[in-house]
Amino acid sequence: MSESATAPLVLISAVGLTPKLLPHAPRLAALARSGWSRPVLDSVPAVTCTAQATLLTGRTPQDHGIVGNGWLFRDTREVRFWQQSRALIQSDLLEEVARSRARQRGRSFRVAKLFWWFNQGAEVDVSITPKPLYGADGSKVFGIWGSPPDVPPRLEATLGPFPFPSFWGPMAGLPATAWIARCAAEVMAAEHPDLTLVYLPHLDYDPQRFGPSGCDMPRLVRELDEAAAPLLDAANAAGAQVWVFGEYGHCDVSRAILPNRVLREAGLLSVRSGVFGDQLEPFQSRVFAVCDHQLAHIYVREANDLPRVRDLIAALPGVDRVFVGDERAEIALDHPRSGELVVLSAPDAWFAYPFWLNDEQAPDYARTVDIHRKPGYDPCELFFDPKLPNPKFRAMRRLLQKKLGFRTLMDLISLDPSLVRGSHGRPSEQDDTRPILIGHGPEPIDPTALPMTSVRDLLLDALGVAE
Repeated sequence: MSESATAPLVLISAVGLTPKLLPHAPRLAALARSGWSRPVLDSVPAVTCTAQATLLTGRTPQDHGIVGNGWLFRDTREVRFWQQSRALIQSDLLEEVARSRARQRGRSFRVAKLFWWFNQGAEVDVSITPKPLYGADGSKVFGIWGSPPDVPPRLEATLGPFPFPSFWGPMAGLPATAWIARCAAEVMAAEHPDLTLVYLPHLDYDPQRFGPSGCDMPRLVRELDEAAAPLLDAANAAGAQVWVFGEYGHCDVSRAILPNRVLREAGLLSVRSGVFGDQLEPFQSRVFAVCDHQLAHIYVREANDLPRVRDLIAALPGVDRVFVGDERAEIALDHPRSGELVVLSAPDAWFAYPFWLNDEQAPDYARTVDIHRKPGYDPCELFFDPKLPNPKFRAMRRLLQKKLGFRTLMDLISLDPSLVRGSHGRPSEQDDTRPILIGHGPEPIDPTALPMTSVRDLLLDALGVAE
């Protein structure tokens, strides 16, 4: 095929899809049979922001700087999760390299980036990402953000409002993935991109709530496969090749590790108490942990505290490995954004962020879905608090109170980390539970699992812009 006739490419991030699960997805399995598939070696941590940045840059986190879904921003001493600025990635991205090379060869090159992370400020032609509107009175209105600015309202006029509650929270489930797939089909038909990046998160919910052994994985995978049908049909109509990337696999967990409580009890973590509960005090704390699934960054202000902190953390039940300083290079996390210590959990454990010592002292945001305020990832947001009678009625009452102008909290979330039965973040030790890559064109010669850093070059080759 000549460069001028290279087929468009659709890259689907089907979060949680692994070789073990592929047989339950007939459409995606047919794609694999028409091309090839390989397990992919996990990024560390095996979480969305790091995996996406690693795949799109072909670099490790200590090069591209995305050391997790969140980290301590040292200049402001703020913990921030789920940031969207493309400028945070410190390496060139697939879409940027592809566009530059295509233009050098006299080709136009259009890109659509749909619900992938680090979307704001991305050098793409069409960008869509979830982003609520926030009022000065503390109110929030669900919505999507995009460029060009006329695209989000046009899509919602065609497809209906994006079902934001099903994207994350206690009601997270299939509708968000189905909407994104139909959105991608609309964008492909209207905009004719050469590269379309699409994020389909359906397999990231119940496997975290209940663990992969505790939910009906064949049904969930079939639902993902069926939801992807409009997108696959649009790709077929456009003559596009479809690649699929699984990001990471899930594992069952049976225990939570709470490093911040141990650090507080040791007098190393400070809080500011007040009418809204205890608040983490990052300026006055000598040490605190930023917890992200099965990995935690431990930020240590004074070097002479390192030996003591290492011993404290290593002794916690459920901790597997502690990497200090230069040791972080062993897992490609020797970067200024990383904690002075980086900690991996055992396969059956995960890190929970709570720093309060009893639930009466919990910050007010702890019982809400608040992915930006919490100084750590909180999968308890996937559950209504089982202690609440009729939590959906309570949610409707809270919404009504907000619409009437009352200041109120959507305090519906449990503080009990033992509810969580699934996680991810550690590299998988088995090929069938690693993230899958479904590709087309020349098949990699090596039949073993592919390094995630090698995928970008395969995609550039498939786009006809290899070096």
